[in-house]
Amino acid sequence: MEGLDSIGKELAGIVGERRLSRADADLDTYSRDMWPRLLFAVRDGASAQHPPHFVVWPETAREIAAIVRLARERGIPLVPYGGGSGVCGGAVPVSGGITLDLKRMTSLGGVDREEMTVDVEAGINGERFERALQHKGYTLGHFPSSIYCSTVGGWLACRAAGQMSTKYGKIEDMVAGLTVVTGRGEVIHTEDLARAAAGPNWTQLLVGSEGTLGVITSARLRVHLAPALRVLRGFEFEDATAGVEAIRRVMQRGLKPAVVRLYDEVDTLVHVFGNRESDPGESLDPSRYAPVPAPGSGALPSLAPAATERDPGFLRRVAGTLLSGSDRGGLGRAALSAALSRPRAFNSVLNTVSERISRKGCLLIVGCEGARIRTEVEARVVFAELERAGGKNIGEEPGLHWLENRYSVSYNMSKVFANGAFVDTMEVASTWERLMDMYEAVREAIGRHAFVMAHFSHAYEEGCSIYFSFAGQGDTRAEAEKIYDAIWRDGMAAVSRSGGTISHHHGVGLLKAHAMRGEHREAMEILRAVKHTFDPDNIMNPGKLGLPARRRWQA
Repeated sequence: MEGLDSIGKELAGIVGERRLSRADADLDTYSRDMWPRLLFAVRDGASAQHPPHFVVWPETAREIAAIVRLARERGIPLVPYGGGSGVCGGAVPVSGGITLDLKRMTSLGGVDREEMTVDVEAGINGERFERALQHKGYTLGHFPSSIYCSTVGGWLACRAAGQMSTKYGKIEDMVAGLTVVTGRGEVIHTEDLARAAAGPNWTQLLVGSEGTLGVITSARLRVHLAPALRVLRGFEFEDATAGVEAIRRVMQRGLKPAVVRLYDEVDTLVHVFGNRESDPGESLDPSRYAPVPAPGSGALPSLAPAATERDPGFLRRVAGTLLSGSDRGGLGRAALSAALSRPRAFNSVLNTVSERISRKGCLLIVGCEGARIRTEVEARVVFAELERAGGKNIGEEPGLHWLENRYSVSYNMSKVFANGAFVDTMEVASTWERLMDMYEAVREAIGRHAFVMAHFSHAYEEGCSIYFSFAGQGDTRAEAEKIYDAIWRDGMAAVSRSGGTISHHHGVGLLKAHAMRGEHREAMEILRAVKHTFDPDNIMNPGKLGLPARRRWQA
């Protein structure tokens, strides 16, 4: 305790007593981010597994530099912390030490109208930042589903993508420079001069480093004029393969729709049925829907009675309960237990139902935005290309429904956990040539352990991201953790075998650290060398990105 007291006094000398905490409630709060694997313990009321020793709220890069120099002198690990919305364990202080919460660093400069850039500190909340830009007539164009609870620094740390990345790019496409405090305690500034050929791009080296090389304190970001017009449509495709081919054709014509989201057959079933309180015919032609067939062969006996009544709403309620957490029709734990205790069988039932419930199997949401005339022309060309590829234009309602509810899913996780199950997402990406092979491989790998569905989004000329959503269950915490680990082990292996990348925008953290060697191979030695240069004492967020961990720090 004497050592902690001494360090606490030194930290207080840098930031003041009011911006330093050793309170149990704070240490517990900052012991985790939103990585689902750690939420099993939260649900069970267990004590924090990885608490820091201190929580500090700095306000300037100078204060952070002083804290880093102190930590380096004492050998104390440091973990930068933004909104805590990460789902990969990237902000978990597995070695203890000091957690640096940057949310007091929220300065926002004026927009440079000539360069179309803005200077912003890393701790600013994403939604407040975007709202401030729009008030001035601009947009960053970055809309992650976590926008209400994530920060600019977090976006940069994990190479985040927003829902309109097809038009505006990912966060690495938006950054023009950074201010970073390295693990040496030095403040460095990078400037991404347009088309510079003067050696390596230091900005891009630091983007995506997840706090392992230093603390991002501020950034210069590229902005755009706020759109004058947004046009959204829903399209139906026979199956996911046809929908993916249509998206490829659109992208390789050089078009830039803002929104491209293709739901596979099961996700379409959930999207159309599970996310609506009313009947499924609201947005799609009701005459196209046949009654839900009975599963047959006793595959899921506890679900069979309701299904044999040929009630389409039954599947709507089950799907809604599984991934929204909302108890549709009083199903609750009964539906979860019946479905998730036999994931292979339930996936098979849903695949059959989704294929038979309509003649067209997949829903695509597409949208264009920007200057009025250009958007009108681009939308017509995009929609015409989709129709030529076999899509059926079903109007704007599905797109408007998505826009209205696009952030809702991120706030339903706690309901699912409360029902005794767990949910998570696996976002991966590949080239068009390999995309469907990866889709099938990963879906099969996850489906051995959990209910799984997917949608395709974040499309580019060369390829696309796939976002797998899954729900599982274990009778005990240990069993749930075992199933969860098996999903990620088998899923990541399937991605690597099929030539994909293990992460498109959530980052690596602890969750995917084991897969980094397979992704980067010999280049991991270069990353280790860069780490040693920026952080010779391995105090910066140790153990993340597949880099060396360290034992829990002791005062």
